[in-house]
Parts: sequence; C-alpha cells; structure tokens
Amino acid sequence: MTTTTVPEFQHRTVLLDEAVAALALDGARANGVFVDGTFGRGGHSRLILSKLGANARLIAFDKDPQAIATAEQIKDPRFTIVHDSFATMRAALAAEGVDKVDGILLDLGISSPQVDDAARGFSFRNDGPLDMRMDTTRGISAAEWLATENEQTLEKVIKEYGEERFAFQIAKAIVARRAVEPISTTRQLAGIVAGAVKTREKGKDPATRTFQAIRIFINKELEDLEVGLNHAYDSLAPGGILAIISFHSLEDRMVKRFFASKANVEQPDRRLPIRAADLPQPELKLLAKIKPSDQEVDENPRARSAVMRVARRLPIPEGA
Repeated sequence: MTTTTVPEFQHRTVLLDEAVAALALDGARANGVFVDGTFGRGGHSRLILSKLGANARLIAFDKDPQAIATAEQIKDPRFTIVHDSFATMRAALAAEGVDKVDGILLDLGISSPQVDDAARGFSFRNDGPLDMRMDTTRGISAAEWLATENEQTLEKVIKEYGEERFAFQIAKAIVARRAVEPISTTRQLAGIVAGAVKTREKGKDPATRTFQAIRIFINKELEDLEVGLNHAYDSLAPGGILAIISFHSLEDRMVKRFFASKANVEQPDRRLPIRAADLPQPELKLLAKIKPSDQEVDENPRARSAVMRVARRLPIPEGA
C-alpha cells in the first residue's frame, strides 16, 4: 500500500473567518449538512468543524491528491472527503445519502502549496516541470497540450482565459519555439512569453496572464464552475447559504451573473390581471459582497484580488 507524502508548504486561507461566518453556523443550523467544495489545505473545513454540532456533517471535495492526503488526516466522524471536482456534487451527495444541504462554500483560488511547489508547474517564479494539473492522476499536462495544440486555439485560450492582449504574439512564439525544442519547464514558457510581450502593467510579470489562462484551460476550471453553480443551487435546501470566493474577473463575473439570474426575476406587465401570489418569485436573496481587509492583504498579498459573494436560497412560496 502506497501513501502520499504532503510537502511542507505554508498556506494562508483567504477570508477564513468571513467565509465561515457567512454560513451562519449557529442555532439549529449547527447540526446541519454543509459542503466545502474546495478543501485545499483544510483551513475552512477545520474552522467549520470546530463550530458544528455533534450531529452535523461536512462533505468536502478536492481534485488534488495532496489535498486529499491532508484531508485524510482529519479523524472526525462528521467529515467526509471526496476526491473529485465540486462539479460532481449532486451525484457525490446522493452517494452519501444526502439530498439537500444547509450551506456550501466554494473557494476558487489555487492554494499556496500548489503555487510554491515547483514540481507542480503552476508558478513562473520557480523552475519546474510544466504540469499545472490540479489532479495529477488524470488528464494531460500543460507541456503535453502546448506540444500539440494548433496556434489558433493557443491564441484563443490565452486571450479568453488570460484576458491577454498579446495572445497572438505569444501563441506564435510558442509554436516557433516548440519547432526547435520541447517546451517542458515553467522557466522556458515564462521566457517565451517575456520575449513576446513588449509592455506589461507595473509590478506584474509578463507571464502572469498566460500561466493563468493555461491553468484554467488544463483544469477545466470555468466549465467546472458553470456546472458546479447549478449543482450547488440544486443541492441547497430552502434557507441554505451559498458563499463563493473568486480570485479573477472571469470567475467573479460568472458567479455574479448566476446569482443575479436567480435573484432578479423579470416581472410581467403590471397591467396584466395576475395575482401577487402568482407573480414570478426570486429564488435567491443576495446577502453580501465581501473583500479582504487591508490588514489581510498586507499579511497575505495573494488575497488582494479575492471577492466573496454570498446568497441564501429563498423558501418556496406557499401555494407555489
């Protein structure tokens, strides 16, 4: 039997207290069923467990084998870890005998140990193999994808997922370099991007947007989020709370639009003879939009782009 060794990298959970407070783990809710859709290194899960009652349940998800190894160290009968994306939430909850839950937390950020471990290939600052997979047990690595993808698709991914205005030049440079030698390390890719990007925002590495784009694509992050939002909503009991922490504009835009689609219901013409009880009703109530404090950003610069949106599923109106 093999065991997974978890490297010692420090992780500081963003919006730790605020996220757990948003789930309102008091009163009768303390014995409810909750989901941590992105376990990471367990900061949110551990604090949630410390506030839950004896009859509560917490079901966590993560794609990263190292995160799973960390989660398996939690010896708490109330806690279950699932090695998969939160996009599988509905089926996974059903397998656990759970129909509806009282709260769901999704922290969409990449964890610090993933970034700091050069062997994972997420960072352009540390040279390592160009992998970038959250789940190293399945799928293709970034290096494998860059070796075979056509220039047009490379440009599209870098432009759309990285919001990179030099996507054409970067894609062209990647194709030219791979014709000479394999692009297999993070330092190689960062150097190619630096040579193709002529200007950049002050204080930001030229490779930032490209690395973000490739990571999002390789891990199907936006696809998972689209599916996961619907699974999360369907899994919420009336009164259940959904809290989502985003770290870049693409994610936050998706979350904002999804929340708005459930909270802002188009009403029919007021001149029509429709009873108030028969009017379309909102399904979510928007509760909060929270950003890290200045102190948290000073202590953990990786928190600077975070934004948490919180909503509660409304009860079904009587007679509906």
